Amino acid sequence: MGNVVNFAHRGSSKVCPENTMAAFKKALEQGATGIETDVQLTKDGHMVLIHDETLERTTSGSGWVKDYTLQELRSLDAGGKFDPAFQGEVIPTLDELLELAQDQGIIVNIELKNGVILYEGLEQKVIERVKAFQMEDRVVISSFNHYSLYLCKQLAPKIRTGILYMEGLFEPWKYADTLRADALHAYHYAVLPEFVQGAKAAGKVYHPFTVNDVQEMQRLLDAGVDGIITDYPDRLAELLAAKV
Repeated sequence: MGNVVNFAHRGSSKVCPENTMAAFKKALEQGATGIETDVQLTKDGHMVLIHDETLERTTSGSGWVKDYTLQELRSLDAGGKFDPAFQGEVIPTLDELLELAQDQGIIVNIELKNGVILYEGLEQKVIERVKAFQMEDRVVISSFNHYSLYLCKQLAPKIRTGILYMEGLFEPWKYADTLRADALHAYHYAVLPEFVQGAKAAGKVYHPFTVNDVQEMQRLLDAGVDGIITDYPDRLAELLAAKV
């Protein structure tokens, strides 16, 4: 089971503030072999890693991410709300994570957050940076916006894509084919062993999200998934180590 990717969801987001460099580094310490993150665009066109389209929940700011420049966003505190010990953490850029990942040899799952705000040129910008870091073979681009994923494949056929979805889609690997997508990033309840086998036969992999319960992790590993997205990479690392 050593080749199952242990994706830390927004980094190690239960012990560190989500989508911060502290969370990404902690995930690696805990045995993560992949990082999942969310990318959006600033007012001046820079790529920042933050989940919500608004700032209130995770930072000292308020309002929409898209209405602030990179410099303005970087002046916000992205750690103190989680725990005062993390005060001073900033919203990272995509480049910072790619630099870390490049050194560590891990996979990066970049979720394009373009369901609510249709960020113009987000796909091109992300792909450009992935290529600049020569990470084409170590990145999976995912999104709930499947039009966006289709565009990514047209722009960069070699970079893997993963369709995010919640429901029990019928034969999702066939649907994935219409987008030329490589992976199924399904809500974990929508993953059954027979689905995993059907996907494998079609050359697709499952990376279910967000799996925090150890028994559910075990169920999915037994079903044969190729990766798991979790807030607790340490729990999954333990399970995987026991299986080697």
